[in-house]
Amino acid sequence: MHPLTKIPFLKMNGIGNAILVVDLRHIDYMLTPEDARAIAKGPQTGFDQLMVLYPPRHADSAAFMTIFNCDGSLSAACGNGTRCVAWALMAETDKTSLKVESDAGLLLCTKNDDWHFSVDMGLPRLNWQDIPLSFSVADTNHVPLELDADLASLLPVPSLVNMGNPHAIFFVDDVQDLDAETIGPVLEHHKAFPEKANISFAKMIKRDEMVLKVWERGAGLTLACGSGACAAAVAAIRRGIGERQICVHLPGGDLAIEWRESDGHVIMTGAVELEGRLLFSDAVFETV
Repeated sequence: MHPLTKIPFLKMNGIGNAILVVDLRHIDYMLTPEDARAIAKGPQTGFDQLMVLYPPRHADSAAFMTIFNCDGSLSAACGNGTRCVAWALMAETDKTSLKVESDAGLLLCTKNDDWHFSVDMGLPRLNWQDIPLSFSVADTNHVPLELDADLASLLPVPSLVNMGNPHAIFFVDDVQDLDAETIGPVLEHHKAFPEKANISFAKMIKRDEMVLKVWERGAGLTLACGSGACAAAVAAIRRGIGERQICVHLPGGDLAIEWRESDGHVIMTGAVELEGRLLFSDAVFETV
């Protein structure tokens, strides 16, 4: 029997971003990439991101979380998943704020009401080394990429932002007309991105409102991407086409993003939903 068989998990979503939360704080087992890939293939356990909770490493933290994409790769940040984790952890207590740890750092989460949470996603990283890029550039807000003629005719020069993971944001005239499922994987694996990249297509409606579609590194086209919304808002503000507070419309719903002037932190606010409390079956892990 696999060690995770009969272990409970939460099936949730953050504005459509499919999230599983697995609490291993009291279980002596480290979930592996092979486990994540097997879970992602299950008919009831498919996910965009898998949030795995371990005992905290910091005195101020409620838990340390490891984030898997559905291909088994690791991600340092997932805003929609972090809101789901905040819901799960706060449901245990009467707390309305707490901190969780990830490879992106210590994240402050705040409960606004029963199903809406805010996450302090920290400082955006804007230097080329921090994206990271495979070459040096003076301005990551405008980074020409080597593209074939067809793509070059479709896409403007992107802005690059790291929000715990690398993002390339293309501001386009029409998000819906772009074939993101074809373009996304080509750009995700572009030679400019040694760690691959999340690819966003953004359309500004007003200075405080945008439409966004994201091809997520390691997950593909999803209904929502919290870190992608943060990165796109930062990019819009850097380019002078966005306000410090922007409503981001994603296929799964809306996120409110604020890039604070006071400390430079990016705050993401949005809804979560609990779809069910389930147990892993041994059949999920038969191929592991």
